[in-house]
Amino acid sequence: MPAPYDLTPDELAGLLRGEPAYRVRQVWDGLHLRVQRPDEMTELPVALRAALSDALSPALAEVACRTADGGDTTKWLWELAGGAQVETVLMRYPDRVTVCVSTQAGCAMACQFCATGQAGFQRHLTQGEIVEQVAAAVRAARPRRLSHVVFMGMGEPLANYDQVWGAVTRLHAEMGLSARHLTLSTVGIVPGIRRLAAETLPVNLAVSLHAANDALRDELVPINRRYPLGVLAEACAAYVAASGRRLSIEWAMIDGVNDREVDAAELVAFARPLGAHVNLIPLNPTPGYAVVGSPAERVRSFRERLQSLGTNATIRVTRGVEIDAACGQLAAGGRTSRVGLARAARAR
Repeated sequence: MPAPYDLTPDELAGLLRGEPAYRVRQVWDGLHLRVQRPDEMTELPVALRAALSDALSPALAEVACRTADGGDTTKWLWELAGGAQVETVLMRYPDRVTVCVSTQAGCAMACQFCATGQAGFQRHLTQGEIVEQVAAAVRAARPRRLSHVVFMGMGEPLANYDQVWGAVTRLHAEMGLSARHLTLSTVGIVPGIRRLAAETLPVNLAVSLHAANDALRDELVPINRRYPLGVLAEACAAYVAASGRRLSIEWAMIDGVNDREVDAAELVAFARPLGAHVNLIPLNPTPGYAVVGSPAERVRSFRERLQSLGTNATIRVTRGVEIDAACGQLAAGGRTSRVGLARAARAR
């Protein structure tokens, strides 16, 4: 059975063959604008609702769902067709509601300090599997409106470019989400950044940098050996020029590894020419990676040093620590105990 958000309008029309033509728009808008399941589309006849419920099978099967932060953070572990598992995180703030979605089951980037990277790559998600995560978050957020989507969950979005960009355009065109509220994160897939620069939809770009010299970054983020910092900076500059959007740099604070004075100076040398904003991320503990996150005071002093050198920086508020907040931890736990939980403040 097809998944609802993998259908094109033509495929939906085929599924509704024999129904009045306006039914296609009713069902399409029900899925995207009203974010309803077929059995909730009360403008349809009861028999058609039942037929659609039988014909359209959700792509995501809930394995676990937990809340944290007084109910402000909700995290799901989903099982996909074939048994792969991915995570989605809904975060409610006073001024916005954000969902963090996965784009791959597992990840091939092999970043040392990431639970997802340690698990290895299983498969790409389809456009519909990505969009369905957002739909689930929209329903869970009600009566508040979901306003922001960040592609910062399991996987490397730009390594699954076509399906991710298909999801981006559908979220924008069909679900009404502003391009300014859609953020793609990458560890530095330069061809993907160059493709983004040629797109007409000016989404936000966040680069998971974590080190600003090639020797250290080769160790922490192995894709740097293919796309070193100089090449990455050129691609980022082209994206900023083409999109008019401010670049974000993500920097996981690792005790004694990338939180020194020299690290701050190297980061500023990379960020300032790009006009980038730096997000400092307190590192969540990850099994299999012995190094720990920087102490809170060192994170604060690192931010102050960046600011004194002329680079804007903020410290990301960590969400959901009590429910295993690092990317991939829920899926890792789910493979054995079917519990544990996944990411809110991610350091990939």
